[in-house]
Amino acid sequence: MSGHSKWATIKHKKGAADAKRGKMFSKLAKEIMVASKSGGDPSSNPTLRTLIQKAKGINMPNDNIEKAVKKGTGEIAAAALEEITYEGYAAGGIGLVVNVLTDNKNRAAAEVGHAFKRNGSDFAARGSVSRNFERRGQIIVEKAASGEDALMEIVLEAGADDMVTDENGYEILTQPSAYQAVVTALENAQIPTVSSEVVYIPAVTKELTDLGKVKSLLKFIESLEDNDDVQDVYHDADISDDLMAQAEE
Repeated sequence: MSGHSKWATIKHKKGAADAKRGKMFSKLAKEIMVASKSGGDPSSNPTLRTLIQKAKGINMPNDNIEKAVKKGTGEIAAAALEEITYEGYAAGGIGLVVNVLTDNKNRAAAEVGHAFKRNGSDFAARGSVSRNFERRGQIIVEKAASGEDALMEIVLEAGADDMVTDENGYEILTQPSAYQAVVTALENAQIPTVSSEVVYIPAVTKELTDLGKVKSLLKFIESLEDNDDVQDVYHDADISDDLMAQAEE
């Protein structure tokens, strides 16, 4: 799940990963398989290197990682995976973009569609929601990891578009094409990241201040994320950290 409130979202995603570690392993294995098609050596495949670091960060066993790489390179037979995006609305007009990676698009469409219907919604016309989102590299760094000026110099020189600072830390934004160069520059500078991925970021957000609606949205998103084919769910709700914390109590 990803939306406007990045720090609350990161905490929420970490909690979900801790509770559903096996499912996270499966989803990451799919991403590793896709990345490995461009080469199974992480030293020359920065996308694969980043995914392997992410996998190790949630204690994914090395055997699982190696198997996923070999499936991607063709050393082990595996079903072909297809990337699909679905979009629609949650209650209150909150836009949702659902990224799927599946070996059976008919099954994925039926199951994701069923989740929408259970929540009183349906798929929206292609582009009607996603046009409000922009695909960007998003890298989150805690304040303790680096000084602001030094970090800004590193990431801008590597090709980042912008760096936003708040009380929690730094949000670095890039074009997808520049993402890996910025990640590599941070690695070389030995600056750890809290979160690092290419995401959909809403251009315009909708503020949610009603606790019941926030809980309903989180429940809907969690029902989507429970699907093995769903890799990521993005939304355009603006939820305060305090309200997010209340919704998770």
